[in-house]
Amino acid sequence: MTRPTAPPPAERPGSPDRVAERLVADRKVRAVAQAGSYGTDEQWAGSVPTFVAFERGILSPQTDTRAGVTVMRFPFEALDAWKDWDTAKEAAPLALLATSRVLYDPTGAFGRIQRTLWHLNPAQLAAYRAELLNAARAQLAASRQAHTGPGHGAQEQLLALADARLVALETLYPALLTHLHGWPEFEIRLPHAWRAAAGLRYPKAVYHLENLYAFGGQDEARRVLLATRGLGLVEQERRARAAYQAGYYDGAVRLLRDEAARTHRADLARWSHLSSARREKLGTLLGVTRAPLGPAALNITEELLEAVQEGE
Repeated sequence: MTRPTAPPPAERPGSPDRVAERLVADRKVRAVAQAGSYGTDEQWAGSVPTFVAFERGILSPQTDTRAGVTVMRFPFEALDAWKDWDTAKEAAPLALLATSRVLYDPTGAFGRIQRTLWHLNPAQLAAYRAELLNAARAQLAASRQAHTGPGHGAQEQLLALADARLVALETLYPALLTHLHGWPEFEIRLPHAWRAAAGLRYPKAVYHLENLYAFGGQDEARRVLLATRGLGLVEQERRARAAYQAGYYDGAVRLLRDEAARTHRADLARWSHLSSARREKLGTLLGVTRAPLGPAALNITEELLEAVQEGE
């Protein structure tokens, strides 16, 4: 006599599959894709189920996370506009669109966007790289003018470091990947991804990129995690701890360095007025005893720019 088979557990209302079903069934939604490593062979404990949706009735991009599932919504009008490369490169989240897996695309517009990004020719990639490099030069020049020179103190040293990292990560790393016709990883494992994607082909560029973040493996990750307490970085600390537990120590550090600079830029600007305890925590998060500061950080980023330009 065979035993009766237990029914499968009911799907939670907030499960990724149910979220995808609801998006596809919504008449306002005209395209849906899944992004990130969740549901792929690269999935790990910190993978966040993420969906990309183009929707009628919204005017600007929106991101909503509920029950551990993130939905990134874009205006329906962008679905048509971003099929044009010159328009897309100015406003679209290129890496997100290029690497998403389409789930629902009745008009084929999302697919056409992806094919445009996948089939850029060498001349288009070179022109895009030149635009990114010019933008980086302008950003570095503005930071150097604002945060270096006579009369500048500790706060300007830290602001210059924050600027240097931002330019390196958001402008120069994408420019480096144009040599490979690749797109940036946007998950917490970013340092591990850039080593895998570009470390062997472009060792100088990746060396300069890592120099800005002053990674220190497990010990540094542990110090940085402890420093988050009391700074309002609860969600960031949770994600970084998941990366730490999985062995992605530098990913945890990169996230917390950048998030501390983003959320506490006002504190950096009034550094001398902070309590010593707050300065110590923020200093640990930013890696001020390990990383280059002020003009040194900007100089390294300019060396990174040259390495990206030369493909080194």
